[in-house]
Amino acid sequence: MKLKWALFTAILTIMAVLTGCEPVMVLDPKGPQAERQASDIMLSIGIMSFIVIIVFAILVFVLIKYRASKQSPDYEPPHIEGSFWVEAICVGVPVLIVAYFSFVSVQSNYIVEATPQGYEDQEPLVIYASSSNWKWHFSYPEENIETVNYLNIPVDRQIEFKLYSYGPITSFWIPQLGGQKYAMSDMINTLHLAADEPGELMGRNANFSGKGFAENTFPVEVLSQDEYDEWVEEVQDRAEPLTEKKFTELLEPGHLGRSTYTGTHLEFMPPPGEHSEHNQASTDSEESKVDAQVEHSEHNSSH
Repeated sequence: MKLKWALFTAILTIMAVLTGCEPVMVLDPKGPQAERQASDIMLSIGIMSFIVIIVFAILVFVLIKYRASKQSPDYEPPHIEGSFWVEAICVGVPVLIVAYFSFVSVQSNYIVEATPQGYEDQEPLVIYASSSNWKWHFSYPEENIETVNYLNIPVDRQIEFKLYSYGPITSFWIPQLGGQKYAMSDMINTLHLAADEPGELMGRNANFSGKGFAENTFPVEVLSQDEYDEWVEEVQDRAEPLTEKKFTELLEPGHLGRSTYTGTHLEFMPPPGEHSEHNQASTDSEESKVDAQVEHSEHNSSH
């Protein structure tokens, strides 16, 4: 009787504790990309739960049906070579499950890597998200502003993030909008996200990058288009300009609060890929000039 009441009390305690928990962020999506990933997670949980239930049901059945009985001591069970159907099920079912999961995963990868569904005809808002120890820098070239350690985006608009790092490899992740993607120092990764409803979200670095990793987070505020336009206008009117000297100071390892600037660091410190493209374009232009001068000299010599 005491054991029964102890179990009942434990169950009530667990239920009371769990009711106070917030929903898991990845299962509380606020955008189409996150919705797709949440549905895949729930599908996986459902299939795996079904498998576990079936396995335990078979285990209980076997334990009951083939439990020890009062057979004579010299009883010998009949010899069985094997069962085709048992072996087919044990091998075939896992193969089918893995094949199905593979198909769903590949399909979902293509979906979450592409433009969010429903936003195909919309021009994206491009934001350069770069990391340093242990900060996030968000450059808005369209608005000519830059923020540090916080991100504001408009609702119902496709966002195209350009990710890179000024330090170790980091991982840009806003769980309620989509999956994580790496930011590296020698290349740019592109991440497409969109938010379906306004509100406050949380983003973070999901890849360990040193002692300041735990606090390498940033709040995300999803605003209506009017509120977003007002915020941009206020920043352009009141914020201080971002200079190369100031940005170099921001790159120093450490933690900082939020800050906002007019202008972006893209003007004097281009991202890795675009920097090489710019250099290549300059090199090509110089080579074209040299070739033109050589042709001109040869032409004059022939005359």
